[in-house]
Amino acid sequence: MISIIMGSTSDLPVMEKACQWLDDHGIPFEVNALSAHRTPAAVEQFARNAAARGVKVIIAAAGMAAALPGVIAANTTLPVIGVPIKGMLDGLDALLSIVQMPPGIPVATVGVNTAQNAAILAAQMLALSDAQVAKQVEQHKASLGEKIEKANKELANLQYRNKVN
Repeated sequence: MISIIMGSTSDLPVMEKACQWLDDHGIPFEVNALSAHRTPAAVEQFARNAAARGVKVIIAAAGMAAALPGVIAANTTLPVIGVPIKGMLDGLDALLSIVQMPPGIPVATVGVNTAQNAAILAAQMLALSDAQVAKQVEQHKASLGEKIEKANKELANLQYRNKVN
């Protein structure tokens, strides 16, 4: 199971893309709001108990100071993927907060507001030991190439006087 944690429900419009991707691919997940600053004891308890509850990967989203992914990573041995949420400085503040972790407390980080990439990365981690999830990831990756092939066919039909292909 994958756990999606966000600092507040204001992050849900971004994190819905992760929820939707996991749901579309039949991968079990949970979603909760926890704040590293407003509910620090609950965050620590969540992180310490996640593995015992069957969580395999944690996706943690946060904006601005973006402490949530790091606090979770400090309290679990599970892989944590941080999703920086666009905030005050176009998400740069959150991005830097998440990627600048001290030695020994790694947090994988995807781009600002790219929750779907976090879901795919989490699925790739699960795929290492789950053949069904591996098949879902493989099919998704194959569909990406098909989209580009379709786009090239559409581009070939564009008509311009000086277009040579």
